Amino acid sequence: MDVLSDVITFMRAGQPRSARIVWHAPWAQRFAPVPGSAGFQIVLQGPCWLIAPDTGPVPLAAGDIVFRPHGRGHTLADHPSTPATAPACDPNDPRLPRYAADIVGASVDTDSPVTVTLCGAYQLDPAHAHPLLNDLPEVIHLPAHLGRHPELRATVHLLATELERPRLGTDAIIPALLDTLLLHILRTCLDRNPERGTVSTGWAAALNDPATAAALQAIHRDPARPWTVATLAAEAGLSRAPFARRFSTLLGQPPLTYLTWWRMTTAARLLRQSDTPLSAIARRVGYASEFAFASAFKRQYGTAPGRYRRGS
Repeated sequence: MDVLSDVITFMRAGQPRSARIVWHAPWAQRFAPVPGSAGFQIVLQGPCWLIAPDTGPVPLAAGDIVFRPHGRGHTLADHPSTPATAPACDPNDPRLPRYAADIVGASVDTDSPVTVTLCGAYQLDPAHAHPLLNDLPEVIHLPAHLGRHPELRATVHLLATELERPRLGTDAIIPALLDTLLLHILRTCLDRNPERGTVSTGWAAALNDPATAAALQAIHRDPARPWTVATLAAEAGLSRAPFARRFSTLLGQPPLTYLTWWRMTTAARLLRQSDTPLSAIARRVGYASEFAFASAFKRQYGTAPGRYRRGS
């Protein structure tokens, strides 16, 4: 698998939640913080404002997407001066169905201005937090631009339609669309910052750098291969020393340190989500013996693989 697909596959836990909410002015809704989650707000109709503790009020228009990758709380409102209410319409509320359509928020005055939003959240596994998400800012605002990000806009349209008019197969279609939406949001974030050729650091820079991206793809494609700095440098098309400097500068850690972390992250997921024997897991992540694998795993997680599997 490629790096971005792996990030989603290994980090997401449980089912995502989503709801289509119709707001009648005046309204202001607090969305509570949800640790270990990433959330989005999409404006389908009408204007509104995003109010977050870490930013000033941000005006939103139809088609705008707001992504909150770290689960922080925020408020949506028809105007920054409208008093906020408790999060009665939060799609993370377990009292609501996983996928809800046309929740009526705030006033029900049908003559007042209407805003329609599509909101949702992805539950993430904090134990497998990938540094790619950690690099993202608290608030990512993707304004609507005609002709920009057509795949992202098409996914939003399909998701909104499915929530508005559920039919046979909706329970299978919506989780797939939510995963697709998250991938397109992350793609858009990585594609727009930084631009290719600029000097920067972090995962956006690494995945936009052809040499470093090639090495990362090689690690994720075949973590069991006996990689060395030299063989990864060959994948990147560089000599050993320049590659090692480039990788460490962009990602803040040497290539073999990341390789070990990814191997252990893969092993931890297999231990918790499958009954694959330890010997097979060891081979899958590049260890010739259970003993060597168990020693590396204990250094990373502070416990033996068998105990980790049992949750003790």
